[in-house]
Amino acid sequence: MAKQWEEKQVSLGGAIITGVITLVVGFFIGSGWHKISPSILPYLGINSHSSISNDWSALDEVYNALAANFEGNLDRAELIEGAKKGLVAAAGDKYTAYMDSEEAEAYEAELHGDIGSGIGVEMGLRDGYVRIIRTLPDNPALKAGVQAGDIIYKIDDEEVYAESTDAIASKLRGASGTKVKLTVVRDGKEKEFTLTREPINNVSVYVTYSGNTAIVTISRFDIDTGTKLQKIVNDEFKSKDVKKVILDLRGNGGGYVSAAVDVLSLWIDGDVVLNQSSKGKTTPTYAKRNQAILANTPTVVLVNGGTASASEIVAGALKDYDKATIVGETTYGKGVVQTLINLSGNTLLKVTTASWHTPKGTSINQEGIKPDKEVELTYDDANNNRDPQLDAAKKL
Repeated sequence: MAKQWEEKQVSLGGAIITGVITLVVGFFIGSGWHKISPSILPYLGINSHSSISNDWSALDEVYNALAANFEGNLDRAELIEGAKKGLVAAAGDKYTAYMDSEEAEAYEAELHGDIGSGIGVEMGLRDGYVRIIRTLPDNPALKAGVQAGDIIYKIDDEEVYAESTDAIASKLRGASGTKVKLTVVRDGKEKEFTLTREPINNVSVYVTYSGNTAIVTISRFDIDTGTKLQKIVNDEFKSKDVKKVILDLRGNGGGYVSAAVDVLSLWIDGDVVLNQSSKGKTTPTYAKRNQAILANTPTVVLVNGGTASASEIVAGALKDYDKATIVGETTYGKGVVQTLINLSGNTLLKVTTASWHTPKGTSINQEGIKPDKEVELTYDDANNNRDPQLDAAKKL
């Protein structure tokens, strides 16, 4: 009999601390900190010769005690990778992460539009758990009966409910044709699905038409998402006699800021679209000039709790310049920017380097963007093909 599911909140801070202890302690088993720190610290922006980094005696004490008492086989390369992850996690920023070579390859591929194979779901953190937000059409999860609102509990019998969205997504991806066992919790009961991974046929941007209204759906900001949308607008909108645009950013977790700027340049001509602040210095980012062919087109932007990062940049700028009406639910609230730093061994450091504000100076970090017209879309709506948010947008 499957054990009864008991809902409980998972502390992000506790998870980070536990991970750091496990990873760093593991590393100490394999090698003295004083021997390896000069090669690791520069990757983390720390000068290994500074007065702060000279005294590692407390860490050496832990290592010496563990090395003297530990019994078992040690993989030095694996321990060093664990140490790097632990050091970065100790920064306490959920957006800053170290990725090993496999993780970095998958991350870079996704940013370039190569999603690979998986089960076809959009996920998001809700009420302390990673839940299914939407099942994508013509993909394995929908066909098997996975539903919006399901809590992701186990993957291949491994409990993952306390892990991050990115970590769970990585475990669900894999080679096309391979199987993955997914256990979800629905209405307090466990449900199991055995799914065969398929290439995910979810493009980053596409347009459908309802009369003279163009419904533009952007699921993520790949490096070429903005240019793809610009081409669609230039090639189709005039012949379709488009009078109104609905820009659907629901569930869009972000991507390249440059792609967001390309999209905004269709509405905003050369003005500031965001301000980035780092180490006391503020740097404005401007829309491109002479591309704003939608500047005077009535626009509605659809958002929800999964709308984050680059998609919030787009919604925030359009709201500040009165270029659009925002409809839906309050956005995620990710008002910080990450920089990708390539490291040795084809590894990658994703590090928060700046915070950002809307053109009018509004910080949305941990607050999100509140819609002009609040409309809820329930899990029941999603599972029964109802979309009250889109219906409301069409009426404006």
